Amino acid sequence: GWVVHRHGALYAQEYGYDERFEALVAEIAARFIQHFDPRRERCWMAERDGEIAGSVFLVKKSKTVAKLRLLLVEPSDRGLGIGKRLVAECVRFARQAGYRKIVLWTQSELPAARHIYQQAGFRLLEEKPHRDWGRDDLVSEIWELTL
Repeated sequence: GWVVHRHGALYAQEYGYDERFEALVAEIAARFIQHFDPRRERCWMAERDGEIAGSVFLVKKSKTVAKLRLLLVEPSDRGLGIGKRLVAECVRFARQAGYRKIVLWTQSELPAARHIYQQAGFRLLEEKPHRDWGRDDLVSEIWELTL
């Protein structure tokens, strides 16, 4: 619930995304819960001073490919390395679970997240303009990390 709420609130405030973005996050979270495979999937919640500071999911895309989803760090906790640590934990777990690759889908207007992905060794594979969530100027990106 926190993941859905905070994504909806922050992306509306920071990027002008409408309620359809929150609905997408709710679908992703629901799918994770309904089809959870504890050997191959995880959700991490970062805490700082007893409060949730961020979160990330790693889900099974195929037998050999994992998908990193829903990385979020609270504005007051950005710049502390929390996002970097969450992504590093995804990579560590993916290797342990036997995945050969991690993919992710993000937006070009998220430079901090993109920087974290680059630092972790992900490479940009594809960019595609799209209209969604009340915006007609978005550019989606697909990134990949070979493990």
